[in-house]
Amino acid sequence: MKLLHTMLRVGNLEESLKFYCELLGMKLLRQKDYPGGEFTLAFVGYGDESDHTVLELTYNWGTDKYDLGNAYGHIAIGVDDIYGTCEQIKSRGGKVVREAGPMKHGSTVIAFVEDPNGYKVELIQLGTQSSAQKQEAQQLVSG
Repeated sequence: MKLLHTMLRVGNLEESLKFYCELLGMKLLRQKDYPGGEFTLAFVGYGDESDHTVLELTYNWGTDKYDLGNAYGHIAIGVDDIYGTCEQIKSRGGKVVREAGPMKHGSTVIAFVEDPNGYKVELIQLGTQSSAQKQEAQQLVSG
């Protein structure tokens, strides 16, 4: 398994990008709007996503602030067999709160499990996000 990213909801994407990129020295790795879901995802980090854990900044259109208590989104873990992993988690008494399948506004195969405290952990099928990430990165560069 591999830790992939941590998601934070942000009220102003441009201010957040300025903070993480200019003040903390991260690079904008990719950014994409999802008009059907009315949100934008921006991934920032200190190195390529294939080698480093990064931050996913999520801007939900029309939402300019969050209570600190609900600003945290989830952590993500890459797995080789998402369906088998979900079954294994359930068989050990774990709670799968979103069964494995493609994400709503994309093709990446994901699932969500819930820890004992109610925090969500996203499982991502390794390999299903690679072609989408490369395509999004190409769109960002040419865009």
